[in-house]
Amino acid sequence: MIFRPLRAASAPDDSPEIAPVPEEMRAVVFDAPGDADVLRAAVVPTPAPVLSELLVRVVAAGINPIDAKTRSGAGVSSAITEFPSTLGFDFSGVVVSSPYESHPLPVGTEVFGMVPFPRSGGTYAEYVAVPTLSVARKPASLSHVEAAGVPLAALTAWGLVVETAHAHEGQRILIHAGAGGVGHFAVQLAAYFGAHVTATGSGSNLAWLRELGASVVIDRNTMRFDEVAGEVDVVIDLVGNVHDETGTRSLSVLRPGGLYILVPTGSWPGYAAAAAEAGMRTTSYKVIPDGGVLATIARLLESGAIHVFVDRVFPLAEAASAHRELEKGRTRGKIVLAVGDA
Repeated sequence: MIFRPLRAASAPDDSPEIAPVPEEMRAVVFDAPGDADVLRAAVVPTPAPVLSELLVRVVAAGINPIDAKTRSGAGVSSAITEFPSTLGFDFSGVVVSSPYESHPLPVGTEVFGMVPFPRSGGTYAEYVAVPTLSVARKPASLSHVEAAGVPLAALTAWGLVVETAHAHEGQRILIHAGAGGVGHFAVQLAAYFGAHVTATGSGSNLAWLRELGASVVIDRNTMRFDEVAGEVDVVIDLVGNVHDETGTRSLSVLRPGGLYILVPTGSWPGYAAAAAEAGMRTTSYKVIPDGGVLATIARLLESGAIHVFVDRVFPLAEAASAHRELEKGRTRGKIVLAVGDA
């Protein structure tokens, strides 16, 4: 057997040219909980990565309902240890610093993922330091704006549909708020894995929900889902009891021993006891920022098996307007902040 010598690793001079990282960066911060007007533009220190972290120049940042809840004093606001604070979990951007020269995500790589906010600074900023295990290569077919709308929502949907509901052929799944950020991914993934999907949404989104893969669509404003959905195996509830007792009524459409999954647990603190009394299984769910799963989702996006829909794009400086739009509750898919140049 003949062993050939290994080729030498590429010299640092072969790496792409990256502009020097400034000591300070633009960001949107808030000094105390409140309405959307508490968000303000600021100049803050650029984060410094440590150990296995990447430093990423952010091109676009996704906005999620948890951002608005946290800004208002709910969500994960209790874990914020210092103000001013920068919100945001989702990002898409370009690696400007890797842990070591031969790292699989070298300088210049386009990546997307989640930061561990509020343990770290959020993504409404020009740079983020992020654990390497929480990112994946950005799908080449997606723009940074599209990619920024994926991580938290798609990873949540994957955890709900694949890891918790174990979606499969012939299973009947009811998904509330199917046209939202998490919902539009959940509908697509459940249909992709063969489940029979029933989705609730506003009348203007019903045709779109069918395009996403829902077999049955229900107008939440004109129809009582518990009167038309029939018996289902799983309910994925992205609404809870904040609207017309959606959670309580969901228990009535589950088959005996069916599974009720509640995401906004603050909307119904007594969900577990109510489900147990009704003879149903139940669980909450919290997103896991797993880069390996995100890479799988990236392949599904590349293949066209699933899609991300971005409803509105706002400049970083208009984050307050983006929050006000989100809080109207009429967003189809995702809202994204444009942060930097691609």
